[in-house]
Parts: sequence; structure tokens; C-alpha cells
Amino acid sequence: LPSLKREMRNLSEECSLEPVTVSMAYVYFEKLVLQGKLNKQNRKLCAGACVLLAAKISSDLRKHEVKHLIDKLEERFRFNRRDLIGFEFTVLVALELALYLPENQVLPHYRRLTQQS
Repeated sequence: LPSLKREMRNLSEECSLEPVTVSMAYVYFEKLVLQGKLNKQNRKLCAGACVLLAAKISSDLRKHEVKHLIDKLEERFRFNRRDLIGFEFTVLVALELALYLPENQVLPHYRRLTQQS
């Protein structure tokens, strides 16, 4: 899991996403882990869907930027974009549509990320 989170961070930096967006993706991902939703087959799709959802909810991405992010996710995690788009909804349901997170959940990750940069 740490290597997946590192990949999420690296990919987010390549796509110029803000540290707060990466922090939100981490929280989503950890919630899925705690719910026992992750397995060997879906962990990369989970990570990709978390990044995509965080990017959509926390930034004003234009259509071409979303497409670029999906291209990068597809390339980095080696899955099909159709699978990612379908899995995005599965993750959304698992998170009970709660994409806006309290500050106290996001802040520890944000601090760690900004100190590493």
C-alpha cells in the first residue's frame, strides 16, 4: 500500500494536482482499506478512482485536464479507462458519496506531503 500511495503522489505531481487533492485521495483510499474493500485485483483501480474523484471534487479541472489525468492513470496503473470509469462509481458508493472531508482527516496527509516537497 505505501508503494501505491507513492504512485498516487507521483502521478498527481505529474498532473500538477495540489497537495490537498492528493491528501483527499489518500483519505478516500484509506477508508476503502479500512472497509476491507481492497484486494489484489482491484487495488490499482481503487487508487486510480480515488485520485480521479479527489481531482474532480477539489479542483476546477477542464475537460482536457480530466482526460489527461485519466490517460496518466491508465498508463501508470496499467488498467483500462473503461474499467476505471466504472469503478469510480463503485468507490463513490463505498465512500457513501461523502467526498467532502473534514479538515482533521485531510490535514495530517497535507502536512506530510508539503514537508516532503
